[in-house]
Amino acid sequence: MKVLIGLSGGVDSAVGAHLLKKQGYDVEGGFMRNWDALTNGDYLGNPTVNDPQCPQEKDYWDAVKVAEKLGIKLHRSDFVKEYWDNVFTYFLNEYKKGRTPNPDVFCNKYIKFDSFKKFAESLGFDKIAMGHYARKETYEGVEYIYKAHDKNKDQSYFLSQLNEEQIASCLFPLSDIDKPEVRKIAHELDLESVMDKKDSTGVCFIGERNFRAFLQNYFPAQKGKIVEGKTGRVLGEHIGVLYYTLGQRHGLGIGGISGEEGGAWFVYKKDVKKNILYVAKAGDEELLYSDSCYVDGINWVGPKPTGPIEVGVKFRYRQPDQFCTLTFEGERVRLDYHAPVKAVTPGQIAVFYDGERMLGGGIIEETYYKGKRTDI
Repeated sequence: MKVLIGLSGGVDSAVGAHLLKKQGYDVEGGFMRNWDALTNGDYLGNPTVNDPQCPQEKDYWDAVKVAEKLGIKLHRSDFVKEYWDNVFTYFLNEYKKGRTPNPDVFCNKYIKFDSFKKFAESLGFDKIAMGHYARKETYEGVEYIYKAHDKNKDQSYFLSQLNEEQIASCLFPLSDIDKPEVRKIAHELDLESVMDKKDSTGVCFIGERNFRAFLQNYFPAQKGKIVEGKTGRVLGEHIGVLYYTLGQRHGLGIGGISGEEGGAWFVYKKDVKKNILYVAKAGDEELLYSDSCYVDGINWVGPKPTGPIEVGVKFRYRQPDQFCTLTFEGERVRLDYHAPVKAVTPGQIAVFYDGERMLGGGIIEETYYKGKRTDI
């Protein structure tokens, strides 16, 4: 069977390619170019490919070295337009609304498991493969994503928008091993370009650069009031509500207020239309809690339930499962939490699980606490 693995220039996909070869697959690599630092990166001031904040070209040459070491062919594909149209435009639109998007989820949906899949099919490959930490199993005749063996690295959350066809098309060679073992294998293979390479963090197209500085290139700073929600008292000035997230405590610039006892402030609400940032003091964390929410843009794997079901839900990556009652109301889902949950944030992704098995996910739209809507 011919398999094209997404070779990113990182250690996970490199070891994944080796494991697939060891299992007898006819393996080749595919490097995806999704972000053009020269045309999309004006905010950097005419960066070059050597800019340490735009590492995509370095990643490509690391992938080249891995392919040479493993003795496999490497293909390079260009999905810059598809990424801009389907992922980055969504990212900007969500921030414009004052919400907190998760573009990596949609990069998987539209780029890695769609554009890349079609690219592989055009070259005659039978399957694609990725270096994600996730498992795939068949349950009652349907192929599902399951949580990976390595729970510290499990990436099933980011695969929650994949449909059944996309899931069936892919292999996950790292499903049953953990990260230390991956590093060990890379050292045994002497994959010098990636074996000790730092894991990528943050949003894929931003890299390690300052996130607020990145946003300011697309949403110019628009100063406004920081208001204590309980009293209506103006405490200071923010640089733009779009740059802040719910629960944020640092970087507010309102410490040391005259006549105030010490204590941290945190963001609990944003009014984009009025450009007001609402904050509260430590001890008032109840303002961050919700006990139910609505989720739209649902991707569901397998047969939809006809009534309420009990599920585990991740409202953000690495969060322990929060137990909820899930009910379909038309095309959207209502979640009623078994216990209040802190900082469930509109725009983020809610992912539904039955134990280890991922059922799907969607975008958090509205949050409620004791019957009152909290996100407006």
